[in-house]
Amino acid sequence: MNWFRRGKDGGFLWPGYGENLRVLKWIVGRVNGEAEAVETPIGYVPAPGSLDLNGLDLPEGAIEELLHVDREGWLKEVRSSEEFFKKFGDRFPKTLWREYRNLIARLQS
Repeated sequence: MNWFRRGKDGGFLWPGYGENLRVLKWIVGRVNGEAEAVETPIGYVPAPGSLDLNGLDLPEGAIEELLHVDREGWLKEVRSSEEFFKKFGDRFPKTLWREYRNLIARLQS
């Protein structure tokens, strides 16, 4: 969930602060096998209806937008890390390179 994504009006889609607890509650629910999720190229995100949104006044479509995985945006962000990783040379763990390549492959599929 991108807590900092902005809507068409430029305002934040997620109110933040104390409302972030709702996402943390979902995470705990996942760990306990009580909350549903949808698999995406970047991992699991809350399934529709699995976040507690009671009493929260969000713009129409906000949750869908917040949970949407923008593949191109993610690819750009992920690729921007490569030069930083290369600075570590042989000290950079091969396992992390593998995860990096796998993430790119999932985003491109």
